[in-house]
Amino acid sequence: MISPWGNQLINLLVPGEERKEALSRANSLPSIQLSERSVCDLELLATGAFSPLRTFMNEADLTGVLEEMRLADSTLFPMPITLPVDKFPGLKLGKEIALRDSRNDLLAVIKAEEIYEWPKEKFLLDVAGTPDPRHPLAAEIGHWGKFNISGPLRVLNLPKRIDFRELRLTPAETRERLAGFEQKNIVAFQTRNPIHRVHEEMTKRAAEKVGGVLLLHPVVGMTKPGDVDYFTRVRTYIALSDKYYDRKKTLLALLPLAMRMAGPREALWHALIRRNYGATHFIIGRDHASPGIDSKGKPFYHPDAAKKLVRKYSAELGVKVVSFDEMVFLPDEKSREKRYEERSKVPAGAKVFSLSGTRVRGDYLDKGKPLPAWLSRKETARILAENNPPRTEQGVCLWFTGLSGSGKSSTAEILKLLLMEKGRRVTLLDGDVVRTHLSKGLGFSKEDRDTNILRIGFVASEIVRHGGTVICAAVSPYRATRNEARNMMENNFIEIFVDTPLEVCEERDVKGMYARARRGEIKNFTGVDDPYEKPETAEMVLDTVNFSARENAERVLAYLAGQGFLK
Repeated sequence: MISPWGNQLINLLVPGEERKEALSRANSLPSIQLSERSVCDLELLATGAFSPLRTFMNEADLTGVLEEMRLADSTLFPMPITLPVDKFPGLKLGKEIALRDSRNDLLAVIKAEEIYEWPKEKFLLDVAGTPDPRHPLAAEIGHWGKFNISGPLRVLNLPKRIDFRELRLTPAETRERLAGFEQKNIVAFQTRNPIHRVHEEMTKRAAEKVGGVLLLHPVVGMTKPGDVDYFTRVRTYIALSDKYYDRKKTLLALLPLAMRMAGPREALWHALIRRNYGATHFIIGRDHASPGIDSKGKPFYHPDAAKKLVRKYSAELGVKVVSFDEMVFLPDEKSREKRYEERSKVPAGAKVFSLSGTRVRGDYLDKGKPLPAWLSRKETARILAENNPPRTEQGVCLWFTGLSGSGKSSTAEILKLLLMEKGRRVTLLDGDVVRTHLSKGLGFSKEDRDTNILRIGFVASEIVRHGGTVICAAVSPYRATRNEARNMMENNFIEIFVDTPLEVCEERDVKGMYARARRGEIKNFTGVDDPYEKPETAEMVLDTVNFSARENAERVLAYLAGQGFLK
C-alpha cells in the first residue's frame, strides 16, 4: 500500500499541443541561465518530488519556512526552494522569463509575480545553523543572486539526463514500480556514498524490521564537495543490488537532488521527498546529511539531532523513522549473522572495527591498499579502486594566498621546479598571469575579484581531477571565496598562507603599487583600502621574513611527502 500522499503529487509539465505553442513563445522571451542547483530544484518541482510546492517560493513562503519550517498556509516544509537571480533588463513584475540550463537548453517559463531581496544571512543561520565558511552553503551562497523571483511555473522540458536512464524514475514511476511489489510498507534509504558492508546490513535489517520493500534511493545531483562521483557510486549500487539484495523486495532508483548538507532540517526534507516517492518509512543513521566538522574542528550537528527532529514530525509527515546507532564489525564473532551490530548493543570490552569515509580513503584507497572484506564487498572495492588511484597518483592543488608582495610567486616558482624534479606534472597559475589571459577585462571590485578566483579554482579543479599538480598563487583576499575554491577539490586542496606583514610587503614593492594606492591613484587595493581576510585553518603558514623562498618551498615539499602525495 503506497502512501496516500502519492495521490496529491503535482506534475508541472506542459502537455501536448499546448507545449509546442509554449515552446515557440518562450524563444522570444528574455531568459536566464540556471545554476546546477536550480536545475535540480526545477526538475524535482516539475515531477512532484517537492509536493505540495508548485513553484519557487514567494517571500511569505520563504519567511514561514525559515522561521517555522512551514509554508504560508502552515503546511510542513523544512527547506527553502527559491530561484535566486541578479537584476537584468528583462526582469520585470508581471513579465514571463524563460529558464535555461548551462547549455542554453530551454526548460521552463516563469511569470515574475514577485521579485524580492532575500536575507542570505538569516537563511544560513536558520537552515544550516551556522555562518561558518567551511559549510558548503556558506561558501556558495555569496554567489547566488541578490533577488528571488516567484510566480506560476510552466515546465516545457525536463533536464536532459543521458546516463543511467533506466534508473531515473520520477515519483509517479517509482510509486508505480513499488505498487508492483504488493507490500504495505516501503522503507527508503538516502545515500550519497558508496554502500559498504555496514550500510548493506543496516538497509537489510530495516526492510526486515518494517516487513516490506527497500527503496535504495541514492542522490545523483549535488552532494558534498569531495564526495565520490555519482557515476562510480551508481556502478557500485547496481553491482550490489543485482547480487546481494533480494530483487523481489528491493528497488534501486536515482534522485537528482541538490543537497544542502543541512543536517536535521535536511533529514526532515529527505523524508518528505521520499514520502512523495511512495515511502512509508525512512532510514536515518547518525549524522544524517552533515558536512562533517567546522573550521574549529567540531561537528556541525549533534549526531542524533536529525532522527530526533524527524521523529517529532513523523505523524504529520506520514513517514515513520527507522533509526540505527553506529553499525560496527565484530571481528571475533564466530557466527556470521552476528558480525555486524549497533555499537550500543555490543558487549563491553568486545573488539570492534568501525567504518568511516576518512578511513576508507586514508587507510586504504589513498595508499593503494585493497579494502578488506569486512568493510566492502569485492565488487565495491574493485570499482572504487579503479576510480581512486593511490595518493601519489592523485592530483593536488597548492593554493598560495597572501598580500601582494608577500612572496607567493617567488616560493611558487621554486616549488614548481622541485616538484618537477620529483616527477610531478605541474601547472602554475599565477594571479598576474591569469588576469592577463583567463580574467582579462575584470576589474578589482569584490564581485570581479571573486569571479577571478572562482575561474582559477575551476581550472585548478579540472587539473586536479585529471591527476595533475597545480600551484595557484593569487592574493585571493576573501575567506568565503577561497573556501568555495576548496570545495571544488576538497581533500586534494592545500591552503598555504604566506604570512608577511603589510609593512614588509610595502618595502618589497618595486612596482610602487602600494605607494600609488596610498596616494589614491589605485582604488580597492588589498591591504590599503580593501580588506584581506586571513585564513583561519590553512594547512600551512609560511614566514618569508625569517625564511627564504627556497626554504619555504622545501617545507611545502616535506608537507606533501608527509601527506602521501610524493613517493
